[in-house]
Amino acid sequence: MVSSSGVTGRIAVDAMGADLGPAEVVAAVKLALSEFPELNPITLVGDEAVLKPLITRHGLDGHASLGLFHASEVITMDDKPIPALKRKRDASMFRAIELVKSGEASAVVSCGNTGALMAGGTIKLRTLDGIDRPALAAIIPRENGHFILIDAGANPEAEAEHLVHNALLGSHYARVVLGIANPRVGLLTIGTEEGKGNALTTATNTHLKNLGSLINYVGPTEGFQVFTDHCDVAVCDGFVGNLLLKSWESLAHFFSDTLKSELKANPLRMGGAILSRGAFKALKKRMNPEVYGGAPLLGLRGNVLKAHGSSSRHAIKNAIRAANKIVKADLLQLIEADAARANTLIRPPQSAGTQQSPAC
Repeated sequence: MVSSSGVTGRIAVDAMGADLGPAEVVAAVKLALSEFPELNPITLVGDEAVLKPLITRHGLDGHASLGLFHASEVITMDDKPIPALKRKRDASMFRAIELVKSGEASAVVSCGNTGALMAGGTIKLRTLDGIDRPALAAIIPRENGHFILIDAGANPEAEAEHLVHNALLGSHYARVVLGIANPRVGLLTIGTEEGKGNALTTATNTHLKNLGSLINYVGPTEGFQVFTDHCDVAVCDGFVGNLLLKSWESLAHFFSDTLKSELKANPLRMGGAILSRGAFKALKKRMNPEVYGGAPLLGLRGNVLKAHGSSSRHAIKNAIRAANKIVKADLLQLIEADAARANTLIRPPQSAGTQQSPAC
């Protein structure tokens, strides 16, 4: 097995944090390596005693694009983020993040504890120049495609500048993952009229209008519009975004379960369901969250991608592919350059009278 050091673009995969266990993660890595010939090398991070037999079982011994990095501890879903950072220094999640920090990997993929991943990524990697706080970007189906929801929960108490940064982060991510050359950016609020909303959305709307060609801003956007072909990036704070994301996921399950129940109500409906099987399969594919596999924590000095804790091997495989796309697009440098330009437009110049005197 190759060493994980010195390989630009390598993807570190936390093998221990998934609900379905390391066996599902190793199976996902095998799928990714076999299905995506353009994939960068991968380092599995976790307990060698557990991972080596799984690697052998899947026929990956000696694979030129696979490395193994030993980590003796595991972050559980019950661990509190900050205490875990202090107590479990040899946890697979944190070791994977450290590989990114040291330059031995360019991205980390984890199905583990969301809070610990966000805390570990933010503290160990820090934010990019010009970006104050990171944001989670989730991909959600809509009419004629998908849109990026940002922030989906990383920063529930945001200021207008943070939402402007979210707009830049989401726009770049939409270009890379959705393949949209000039993504339309909407600001999620309660009405499209000027001044409607709270102080946060009003101030953010003013800033976004002043960004000019940096983003393709389509204005204030109501909740129902994000599921139409109105915008490709929906910007909000993490409180609103997490509510929308979980409401959509719950509603999708509700409709799916209700539809199954109603179709089984009598033989006539069951016959109609058989005739409509193709349509139902297409709908299930469009609504399937495993297509993109997870949500990146954007705005850090390194690429961190969070997959669902209960992700199957196919979802983890697609999360690895998404991480690979981000690495190849050199997303970090593009974001930093645009953030610097945006901040000069939205931050008032500091007057000479308010500048602090140097310390004696």
